[in-house]
Amino acid sequence: MHIIALSGALRRASYNTALLRAALAMAPEGVTIELRTLHGIPLYDGDVEAQGIPAAVTKLREEIRAADALLVSTPEYNNSIPGVLKNGLDWLSRPSGEGAKLFGGKPTALIGATPGGFGTVQSQDALLSVFRTFGSDFWMGGRLMVSKAGTVFDADGHLVDDKIREQLQHFVQGFVDFVKKRVS
Repeated sequence: MHIIALSGALRRASYNTALLRAALAMAPEGVTIELRTLHGIPLYDGDVEAQGIPAAVTKLREEIRAADALLVSTPEYNNSIPGVLKNGLDWLSRPSGEGAKLFGGKPTALIGATPGGFGTVQSQDALLSVFRTFGSDFWMGGRLMVSKAGTVFDADGHLVDDKIREQLQHFVQGFVDFVKKRVS
């Protein structure tokens, strides 16, 4: 089984990228999880699209298409989806109808981390609407919203909180079990 783990943040020391790195290390035997970011994807512009889909978008699209599942880790900015993540999803859904082709039926799950105290509940809820529009096969069996992320990761981005590690392990296993039922 092959899962693409997409970080919804660009910052080098992103808590969401760190959360996905921790998830990579928890992949059960026979499962590969590969980390991807949205670096190199320009702001969506219909004039740019008219000249062709950017190479970074095409590459990420093909990696997602080839994967058995998608795991997205999202920050929460101003109580919603970060612009960079929404922009990346908008590009991946172009040309019109591509979102349903790419994400339709694709087993998908969300996690997220934020330095704030309320986790990423609102950004995850907002993303559900986007993935519902695409027709994703969304896993509703688990939720992971890491709050106060600055206390959960060390300065090098390693997960140091045993409670969160256990929750992430449980989440990853649950999602893998969900995907196995879909791809077998």
